[in-house]
Amino acid sequence: MQKINLSKRLKKVASYIPRNSKIADIGSDHAYLPCYALQNGLIKEAIAGEVNEGPYLSAVHTVEECQLSTLVQCRLGNGLSVIRKEEVDCIIIAGMGGELIKQILENGKNQLSTKERLILQPNVGSDRVRTWLDVNDWSIIDETILEEDQHIYEIMVAEKSKEIHQNLSEIERLMGPYLLKEKNDVFCKKWGHEADKLRKIIESLKKTTQTDDIIKKIEVFNEREKQ
Repeated sequence: MQKINLSKRLKKVASYIPRNSKIADIGSDHAYLPCYALQNGLIKEAIAGEVNEGPYLSAVHTVEECQLSTLVQCRLGNGLSVIRKEEVDCIIIAGMGGELIKQILENGKNQLSTKERLILQPNVGSDRVRTWLDVNDWSIIDETILEEDQHIYEIMVAEKSKEIHQNLSEIERLMGPYLLKEKNDVFCKKWGHEADKLRKIIESLKKTTQTDDIIKKIEVFNEREKQ
């Protein structure tokens, strides 16, 4: 039986899974995460969704090698179309761009209920995911930023709440409400690099509306740094 080991990034994603839940891993990439979660007693069942046949067949192979075919269903389909409403307790979408994650959530609204936990890990464009969550009344309940192999990743956890609506500010959508409070070393490294890049862009641009927007972002960031 194959034993699955995950990267630091995916282990952190797995740490947010509610215990004894049924998960859907969208864009599962060999179904490593569902198999790892089952092998480590984190979940009871899983669905591994893939939109393309090649990755789907790779997921099937991994599940068979791990002898988990009775507990992991590999499904071929686009985004959240691979699940039925209220079929799972937790939905994971990791390792994609923020715009794609946003599109998957938007196109799959009918598959979402009020009970799932969303664990989302965009490689870029985290602000687009946070904006979608905020506009659609999903509350971010936790966030992490970490570095692995010279790449910086953000992970956000969201749940639907009838009582609480966060109404994130522009800077919270950009940087993350929990990450802003913690401001760990990885967070400061990321936004230090981003501020440097924006300053260089300003130097090469003429005075335009776009430049004004960039200056505003830098000013907001600098104000946060002083707090």
